[in-house]
Amino acid sequence: MIDRLVILGATGDLNARYLLPALAALRAGGHLGDGFELTCADRQGWSEEEFRGWACAQLDRHAPQEPGEIRQAIAGSARYRQADATSAAGIASLVAGEGPVAVYLALPPAVFPGTITALAGANLPPGSRIVLEKPFGEDLDSAVELNRLLAGVVPEQAVFRVDHFLAMTTVQNVLGSRLANRVLEPLWNSAHIAEVEIVWNETLTLEGRAGYYDGAGALKDMVQNHLLQVLCLVAMEPPLSLGERDLRDRKIDVLRSVRPLTDDDVVRRTRRARYLAGRIGERDVPAYAEEDGVDPRRRTETYAEVELELESWRWSGTTFRLSSGKALGDDRKEVAVRFRPVPHLPFGHTGRAEPNVLRFGLEPETMTLGLTGIGSGTRTLAPLTLSARMAESGLPAYGRLLLDILEGNAALSIRGDEAEEAWRVLEPVMSAWSRDLVPLEGYPAGSHARGAGA
Repeated sequence: MIDRLVILGATGDLNARYLLPALAALRAGGHLGDGFELTCADRQGWSEEEFRGWACAQLDRHAPQEPGEIRQAIAGSARYRQADATSAAGIASLVAGEGPVAVYLALPPAVFPGTITALAGANLPPGSRIVLEKPFGEDLDSAVELNRLLAGVVPEQAVFRVDHFLAMTTVQNVLGSRLANRVLEPLWNSAHIAEVEIVWNETLTLEGRAGYYDGAGALKDMVQNHLLQVLCLVAMEPPLSLGERDLRDRKIDVLRSVRPLTDDDVVRRTRRARYLAGRIGERDVPAYAEEDGVDPRRRTETYAEVELELESWRWSGTTFRLSSGKALGDDRKEVAVRFRPVPHLPFGHTGRAEPNVLRFGLEPETMTLGLTGIGSGTRTLAPLTLSARMAESGLPAYGRLLLDILEGNAALSIRGDEAEEAWRVLEPVMSAWSRDLVPLEGYPAGSHARGAGA
């Protein structure tokens, strides 16, 4: 297990909200010993004392559930260095020391090529690992180039392209529920399933992330990585094992089976929109184009929806709808598996037999199954719901990811060819949207419709 971690971009939101709290959870769970070394670096000219004070404040805010002494231990042990992430000499000074190191690029994607080039000249100790946050590149060509650069620095097994969605308990439970229950797997195909919705809709707006989000938008920020990864777990063939090769081979099979979209398909099967001024709960929300840090000329979408079909024996005829939006009226974060209706109902029953829906709630982590039964009246059909709430995991998603990185378990990391295939799936959408073949609609902040423009 690696006991040295370097975080580049350490004064940013990712470190504040997720990485520092994850380290605190690992320390509280006994996964990090006293010898663990944390080095944080950024362009800010802070002293070590200033950084530790900032880190302590972030842990108090984002990890209040962890004991105070644990939060103090993480913040107090962190070393801070001002450094240019694209300077080989600067990075060399950060990674110098005994034994391998994990270098976490908590940086904007545009900085990745320069940083990887710098890492190539920084004399990384043998056995070191490189960790990259999503999105991996900005399009297919840039992903291919990043893979080429990384191959010149460390072997593929030492590259961790992380997606914290894959470490969420319920996301993993999608696969577990399929494979561990005989009642589900025989029905897990297009003969029984009409549609799968993978949705991440939230009431949150930009929350200070305009600098990143305005250059990405909902399609790249959510659909291209997070939701496509969930699609892979829903649609993959049963792997021989959950080892890194078997699991990732089956995921890439799904991406390769996605039917390529033509321009006409993109017009018919995708939507994009961004929020207008409105009201969410008790707060007034300005239009996206008027948010601080937004360039209205970019025409960045805050809602994206894509319908995909898989050309495979199992899934031909099933629609997969992936959608994500910001500033909506309620949070809806789930995988909804909609089964086909029954072919016949006995004559004489009243009421309606709705198709069964199996829902995996992603946040909070729940599982519900909608059935139809006989209600209080004779021969009257009525809905029945079976539900369960998942027990809370001992570690947050980023805690599990960091532990996998330090231990060298790459099963939930995205392989290089998989990252490229994910871009290949959505390149036709990006191209058509860039040519305005699909109009950029508007929806009032606080909208409740399934489609943002509806």
